[in-house]
Order: sequence, then C-alpha cells, then structure tokens
Amino acid sequence: MEASQVKRPRGSNATRILLALSGSALTAALAFSLAGINDLSGIGVTVGLASLAMAALSSPRFQRLAFALWVLAFAACAMYYPEAFISWGGFEMKQAVIPLVQLIMFGMGTTLAFGDFARVIRIPKAVLIGVGLQYTVMPLMGWTYATLFGLQGEVAVGLILYGSCAGGVSSNVVTYIAGANLALSVTMTAVSTMMSPLMTPVAMKMLAGQYLPIKMAPMMISILKMILAPVLAGLLVNRYLHRYATWASRWLPGVSMWGICTVIAITIALSRDDLIAVAVPLLGAAVCHNATGYTLGYWSARAAGLNRIDSRTVSIEVGLQNGGMATGLAFDVLQSGAAALPSAVEGPWAAVTGAGLASYWRRSHRPAQPFPGASSGPPSESSTG
Repeated sequence: MEASQVKRPRGSNATRILLALSGSALTAALAFSLAGINDLSGIGVTVGLASLAMAALSSPRFQRLAFALWVLAFAACAMYYPEAFISWGGFEMKQAVIPLVQLIMFGMGTTLAFGDFARVIRIPKAVLIGVGLQYTVMPLMGWTYATLFGLQGEVAVGLILYGSCAGGVSSNVVTYIAGANLALSVTMTAVSTMMSPLMTPVAMKMLAGQYLPIKMAPMMISILKMILAPVLAGLLVNRYLHRYATWASRWLPGVSMWGICTVIAITIALSRDDLIAVAVPLLGAAVCHNATGYTLGYWSARAAGLNRIDSRTVSIEVGLQNGGMATGLAFDVLQSGAAALPSAVEGPWAAVTGAGLASYWRRSHRPAQPFPGASSGPPSESSTG
C-alpha cells in the first residue's frame, strides 16, 4: 500500500500542530527567562502547557494526561500572574472556592445511586477494609511525611488534612481505566464521603492538633454543608430526576475539571510565596504520601484476603483523595491558603500517577488469585469491574 493511501488517525494533524506550538512556546519561554523578561516567559509557559494539554486531549493514547496538564497550565499562570486569580473588579476570588467545591460535589452525587450504599451489605468485607485503610493509612502517612520532610505549621496541617479526606470521584475513573472493580470503588467513595463529617475531624484533631488548634464542630458543619449536602442533592436528582441527571452528566465533568483547575490556581495565587519557600520538601512529601497510599492500600488488602482485582481497587481508592474537599476545608474552616497548598500539589501528582498505574494494570490484567496464606472472604460483586 502506498504511503498516500495510509489513513492517519483522526486528530493526528491537530495533535502535531499543537505539539509544535507547545514546543515553540516553551522554547520561547526559556529564552525570555534567560533574558530576564519574566512576563513574556510566563505567557510562553502557560501557552506551552495549555497547547500540550489540548494535544493530549486530541490523542486517544494520552487523553488521560490532559487534566493534569491543564492543572499545570493554570498553576503556571497563577505563579506568574497571581493577581489574575486573587481579585476581579473588587471580587475576591477566594470567595468562589466553596461554591466551586459544592458544584463539584453535586456532580459527584449525580454519579451515585442508593444501590451503591445497599451494595455494602453484599460486599461488606471489601468495603470495610477499603474505608478503614482510607481513614488510617493516609492521615497517619500525612503526619509521618510532614514530620520527615520538615513541613511546619499550616502546610503540615494541610498535608494531614489531604490525607484525612474521603475518596474522590477521580478514583472511580482510574478504577474503570484499570479494569478493576468499579462497583466496589463507587461504593467505597460513597461510604467514605458519608463518614467524612465524623472521621475527618477526628483524624485532624488527633494528628494535626500539635500544629494548629483544631475545632471539630465547625469542621463537621463545614463538611455537612460543603460536601454532604451537595452530594445528597446530586444523589436525589439522579434518583428522582434521572432525565436531568443524564443531561447534566454531559457537561458536569467538564465544569468540574475547570472548577478544580480554578480552585488550584486561586490557592497557588494566594500562597505563592509560601509555595516557593516549601516547594521541594512539599513535593517530596506529596510524592511519598501518594506512593505509600497505593502500596499499603494494595498489600494490606491482599493480606486481608481480598483478591488481586479488589486489592487494586482498594489501592486506587486509598491513594487518591478528595482534593477539592481538602481545599474547601482549608479555606472555610482553617482560613488558610497555605493549608490548601498540599492538595494543590498532591492532587495533580496523584492524577498523573493514577493514570499511569491504571494503564499498567490494564495491560497486565490477569485472573484474580487469593493472597497466599490468607483466608479468602466472600467474592465481591464483580472481579473485573
């Protein structure tokens, strides 16, 4: 067959153009930076990353990286031009954080159903193990790595807060990509979210009190109004207005993505100097925190008798936290932009590692086997998701 007759994948030309634009913009950014023209350098970095994100979105192979690249583009813009995310015409942008988080949680609620909670009765062991690890491994490791990496004050509190939050809807997406047990993942997300008004304040009181006074009642109330109420509203819409929920599902994921990007940009803009000061140790702590969540989540579940597929599901659920929840609590309860920085750093990192882990597990999918030496419990509803 002649070369001219070979059909190129749809979007390949657009991808090449976007990649060329990205490369040119990033090269120009480097040149401007070396010349000391920081304003133009910032434009180059932002345009370069945004073009790279659009290129990933147009490529079926790399679509899963698009969200993380958009986050980086927004973060770069906030670092170079923080004033753009601090106030608009006298309106303080931080006031938009809570409504954006509530919108994201409402979107999450429309993906849930009452059957997700009833499923706990059919697969109690897997759910209890997953949620138990969620609220022990991640808060404890947050405190551990905050100590090991020398994080202080509100930044240390923020890392513990991120680890003390429920699972997010991103874990369900990653589980689906990995070919793991999607029903189990959705159930664990639903249960951990409903338990968060109690478990998150308790974990924070026990582990973060040495850095900052933690008041449990205000945190419980904030979680109820910011997380639980929107999730329940979305759940009811899905149950009784399913037609509208189906319609909303077409645009809510995109709105949620832009909402998360905006929240992260606002966080970085408000605490830009703090982020510059702690960037290296905070990134190190975030990388270790995320990796430990995956590792301990998987092997603890295997040791408890879960099969390989369900253990992968638990690993993903434990390793991926609800960063929007952590950011909202940092602003609403702790009144601290610095406390929101760990979720702004670890959230995007976890999105990248989650996509990579999911792709690896998808390629290496094998039939589930019981953990050697462990008693196998009752099988989950689905071993393949």
